[in-house]
Amino acid sequence: MTIQASAPPKTKSQALRSYDVADFPALTGLEEEWRFTPLKRLRGLATGAPVATASVSYQHPDLPAGVTARRIDRSDPRVGSVLTPFDRISALAYGQASDVLLVEVAPEATPADAAVIRVVGGGADGVAYGHTLVEVGRFAEATLVFEQVGSTTLADNVEVIVADGASLTLVTVADWAVDAVQAEHLKFRLGRDARVTHVQVTLGGDLVRQFTSVDYAGRGGDAELYGLYFADTGQHLEHRQLVDHTVPDCRSNVGYRGALQGDGAHTVWVGDVLIRAEATGTDTYEINRNLVLTDGARADSVPNLEIETGEVAGAGHASTTGRFDDEQLFYLMARGIPEAEARKLVVRGFFAEMINKIPVVALRERLGDAIEQRLRRTEEQTAVAVSPTVPGQAGSVTREAR
Repeated sequence: MTIQASAPPKTKSQALRSYDVADFPALTGLEEEWRFTPLKRLRGLATGAPVATASVSYQHPDLPAGVTARRIDRSDPRVGSVLTPFDRISALAYGQASDVLLVEVAPEATPADAAVIRVVGGGADGVAYGHTLVEVGRFAEATLVFEQVGSTTLADNVEVIVADGASLTLVTVADWAVDAVQAEHLKFRLGRDARVTHVQVTLGGDLVRQFTSVDYAGRGGDAELYGLYFADTGQHLEHRQLVDHTVPDCRSNVGYRGALQGDGAHTVWVGDVLIRAEATGTDTYEINRNLVLTDGARADSVPNLEIETGEVAGAGHASTTGRFDDEQLFYLMARGIPEAEARKLVVRGFFAEMINKIPVVALRERLGDAIEQRLRRTEEQTAVAVSPTVPGQAGSVTREAR
């Protein structure tokens, strides 16, 4: 099935949507949605239709009561009911994935512990495709953690159904090996008075491009989308969101923070919020903050807000990219803390708000340690970022609208 406007799309709502990869031409890099992505590093996913010659495995040995995981056939009517691909690689993954991992949270279940599922790459030499479907039953309340590790070249889709009155905290941790490539589309659909908190952590991989989209199936839906990412030398980490408000009286809040260090480190954040004419009473805000630790690193940050009605409760966006705050660094060093340790403390503080959104204590501690290890490399960088003469002014670029 293809959903396409008769004229070239002028807004996100008019963009081509199709399950058939043949409806999407090979990418050239001139497309607005792909202009930041180094297509040659996608190993054929952008221009061809490579056959799956590798795979990823899903490990879930100790799921709490009320949560189950199993493989199902693609013929299940729930598959594709939430996510209709609107880019070439998502459509390619939809058609090529051999089966689907179904994760179910029973209605009214309230597991005391988080359900952890490990996605393990089987090698980067061949291409792998994946499809995951998460269904959270009515009035359930659960925390799910997806940990992505190992080497891979992976294109995958994730569909998440949060039923009426349900609440889901989903934590995704992309801690891939240094040679991994991933292009993922994650789509949430929220029922009436449903709530989702998504915390997206991206540390590993050579190129990771993750697209998160949200739509609403009933009034009162609430989406909190948070993210933290840390790009090192040569890494390309790209995060995009599309929050599509089509129902009255729903809410969304997006907050992403990233740090970069090393030559060729590149991060991209593009946040799109669409408020349709019928979505009166919408309350939305999005913000992205980037901290550049060394010369040779680049952060692109693009917030977009498209509003088709004047009857909103609130709508705004902000984006900031800058270097170290000299005042914070001076304050710590004046109290006897060595410069290297002071820099680590500043970055830990920068990420603290996002890390604290994760309800799993052990995972919070592990991520804090991983960031600490990354920061040790900063001391070895030969090109140290030049701090602005006046803290908070020179060396930073800020865009904000409210």
